Amino acid sequence: MYALRLPSLAAAILFVVLLPFTYVVAETVEHRMNAGDRISIRVYGESDLSIDAMLGESGNINYPFLGEIKVVGLTPEELEAVILNGLKGDYLINPSVTVSITQYRPVFIYGEVQAPGGYSYQPGLTVGKATALAQGITERGSENRIFLTREGASEEDRQRVDMSTKLRPGDVVTIEQGFF
Repeated sequence: MYALRLPSLAAAILFVVLLPFTYVVAETVEHRMNAGDRISIRVYGESDLSIDAMLGESGNINYPFLGEIKVVGLTPEELEAVILNGLKGDYLINPSVTVSITQYRPVFIYGEVQAPGGYSYQPGLTVGKATALAQGITERGSENRIFLTREGASEEDRQRVDMSTKLRPGDVVTIEQGFF
C-alpha cells in the first residue's frame, strides 16, 4: 500500500518544488538589442578593443579588426559570442569579452496622463510604474482602458493591459478616457 503512494507523493513534491521555477522562466524575457540602445563592449586587457556605442537605425556597429557587425536582434550574450569567435585565433589567443547594455531605448506613454512622453526603460518597469513616471492618470483617464503596442507591432495589434503588465524597451502605452 505504501509502495503505491510513494510515486504519487514524489510527483506531488516534485510539482510543488518546480512550480516556482516554471513561473520565473515564463516571466523572463531576454532582451534583444535594437536602435536606441547604448552598449558597452569590454575585452579584458585590450583597451583598444573596448568600445561604447549607441545603436543607430542601421543596427550595425563598426568594431576594430572585425569591421561592421549587425547587432540588432541579438542578445548581449549572442554579441559576446560573435566578437569572441571573431577575435579568437587571428588576433587573440583566449579573449575575454563582456557586452552589456548601459542604456535601454525608452518606453513611451501617451493619452490621459499628466506628462506624456518618452521615459527611460529599466528592467522590471511595469505600466503602473511608467504611469507614475508620467505623473499619474488624469481625471478623464481610465485604468480599464490601457493599451500596449509592442515595439515592431502595428497599432492594430495593440492589446489591452493592466497596471501590472511588464514593459519592454520601445513599448508604447496609451491610456484612453473612461466613459462617464
